[in-house]
Amino acid sequence: MAAPSFVSAVGPSSMTRKPLTLASLARPQLNCDAGRRRGVEVYLNPGRIIALPARLARSGKISVDRRASLLGWALRLRSNDRRLLLQADNDLRRNVFRPLQRCSPQMASTRPGLTAIWKALGISTMHEKIASTTLFAEPTLLHFAGFDRYRRPLWLAQPAARAWKAMVRSALSEGIVLQAISGFRSIDYQASIIRNKLARGQSLEQILRVNAAPGCSEHHSGRAIDIGTPGEPAAEVSFEDTRAFRWLQAKAQRFGFVMSYPRDNLSGIQYEPWHWCWHPRLHGQHARG
Repeated sequence: MAAPSFVSAVGPSSMTRKPLTLASLARPQLNCDAGRRRGVEVYLNPGRIIALPARLARSGKISVDRRASLLGWALRLRSNDRRLLLQADNDLRRNVFRPLQRCSPQMASTRPGLTAIWKALGISTMHEKIASTTLFAEPTLLHFAGFDRYRRPLWLAQPAARAWKAMVRSALSEGIVLQAISGFRSIDYQASIIRNKLARGQSLEQILRVNAAPGCSEHHSGRAIDIGTPGEPAAEVSFEDTRAFRWLQAKAQRFGFVMSYPRDNLSGIQYEPWHWCWHPRLHGQHARG
């Protein structure tokens, strides 16, 4: 049996509340250019160390106080999310970060340790969810595409980020609010999801019907996004009954997005009306803008 092949991605509340409007609900998706004066905001993912803008690290697993968040970059070890350094030094930025920002989006980490991750989780390399599935490498470079429903930074490959922002604006112009639930997800994070479910007593077969094995999730590519809409629980089949879902069915392909797991899909993953993935061959004028 041939080994599965990797594919790489293309790169204090106030007592008085303002009334909710469509624009205010969508603002987390559209507020992508707040740091434009400080340059393009990216997530560098070259291997053992992850780097991201410190002001955005405040919304992630790294605890960065307000003053520190103005310094520049936050670095952390991939293995344990330990914070290594906050650095605004020009030499570090010039000699390390800028070359990475210029690298080809095709230079993606294929994570040679993937087999070890599967073994630790009890997943055989001959398992049908591994042997019959394309593996997705993590991009070395991801772009800030706004915030998700939970005010976490949304990271996507650059063309997918552009297409997502264009699609959100187009939907909003028709009275539809699209919310990001989840974007880029690392292989290590995917492994932690399965590890936690195993610890709660779920069987591996149960888990793999819902969650892709590490390395097999489209979220690793930076092109997939789980989509929701206000008032609707995240990642539930009931999303198919919303105006947002009907809008996506009719118009998402114009922006290059396709629902990955329709009913009775061949991957064996359960029906996921919320999971959409950007495909370069499908994107049109809106995605390029």
